[in-house]
Amino acid sequence: MRGSWKIRIMIGLAIAAFTYFQYCNSKEINKYTGREQAMALDPNEEIAMGLQSAPQMAQEYGGLFPDERAQQLVDQVGKRLVDNSMAATSEYQYDFHLLADSQTINAFALPGGQIFITYALFSQLESEDQLAGVLAHEIGHVLGRHSSERIAESGLWQGLAQAGSVGADMGGLISNMGANKLLTNGRGDELESDDLGVRFMIKAGYDPFEMIKVMEILKASAGPNRVPEHKSTHPDPENRIEQIKESIKVYNSEFAQ
Repeated sequence: MRGSWKIRIMIGLAIAAFTYFQYCNSKEINKYTGREQAMALDPNEEIAMGLQSAPQMAQEYGGLFPDERAQQLVDQVGKRLVDNSMAATSEYQYDFHLLADSQTINAFALPGGQIFITYALFSQLESEDQLAGVLAHEIGHVLGRHSSERIAESGLWQGLAQAGSVGADMGGLISNMGANKLLTNGRGDELESDDLGVRFMIKAGYDPFEMIKVMEILKASAGPNRVPEHKSTHPDPENRIEQIKESIKVYNSEFAQ
């Protein structure tokens, strides 16, 4: 029995070492943010994944909103943000989709540049600048390469959980640790996208303070029963507002020089 236990430990350690090596070997510097990240996909794979997933995502939200003028506004604002930011020189193909869902207040980006906003959120916005705040944030997710990074991180924790199950019956514990870490890093993705979004808004001539009003809309829509920050992929709107204010100070000063 003791020999069998030692073999299990050795196999578990080997799995963990191989998984960690693969994860470290996938790290690179994101040329848009300067941050080192583990990447599961290269840009072409991100683009392909986004294009392949876009029709299904649209279908899940009731298809596209059947108002050509509203869609044209979304396209116009998205294009202005892309054309006046580093997004214009990226490999990604940006398409902006207004979804028909009138109940779910949401906006999201798929890897590679497919960006969506529901009519439920669109209809709550009071200005073009607020729409720019939503879309600029989503462009930030694309250039932050957050989907690729989270896929790589999920693979790391799955491998470590497998190693823990084989070596010491600790797979469940490690999986829980990984889930908490993914939530924490997901909140970091949101803050990075807010920061990038402020930058893009200022460069495109939009009022970045309107992004704060978007946060207030999101806070009001969540109501008093919103999920506590530590259990959510998104930071509390109040914390996001403080970070946005700091980003506005930084970029207004930087661009004024």
